[in-house]
Amino acid sequence: MKITVEQLGAMIPSNNEVEAWCEELNKALPKYGIDSPKRIASFISQCAHESRDFTALQENLNYSKGALERVFGRYFGPGKRDAAEYARNPEKIANYVYMDEFRSKRGALGNTQEGDGWRFRGKGLKQLTGRNNVEGFAKDYGMSADEASDWLETKEGALTSALWFWSKNGLNEIADTGDVKAASKRING
Repeated sequence: MKITVEQLGAMIPSNNEVEAWCEELNKALPKYGIDSPKRIASFISQCAHESRDFTALQENLNYSKGALERVFGRYFGPGKRDAAEYARNPEKIANYVYMDEFRSKRGALGNTQEGDGWRFRGKGLKQLTGRNNVEGFAKDYGMSADEASDWLETKEGALTSALWFWSKNGLNEIADTGDVKAASKRING
């Protein structure tokens, strides 16, 4: 089953490169078994949500003080670090909230080296986050984590990483049920 430019344009309306994305999706989706209306709709909608209609291939961490307290409340606020010291400093934010030393064991991302939080912030259409995730992806595609981190910022790498994540997490089977909430939970916990 192929997606038309018109269909994709309706799904990612703020994107200026619908034709190019449509071509790439039609080549790649069948290779990962994303070949039914439910699977295609689920994959594209989840990716569109994570990447602002396929336009943001890396996470925007340019948060204000108030946004930091809302989004990352377990890290900022009364009795915690002062969000004002981190506001509008994306690299500093990433190197705090994504470093394993500040996360629970269950929430660990494998970010243990200085600068890992920023280097392995969310990238790609699924916003693949953390050294562990990027290393897993990199291994399957025969590259280093640093090479993969850079590749995630390209269209090809962004799409490939989303397809890899989708496949590794059994999301086709969830898409078949039409359970959007279950798919969202599998993706974002």
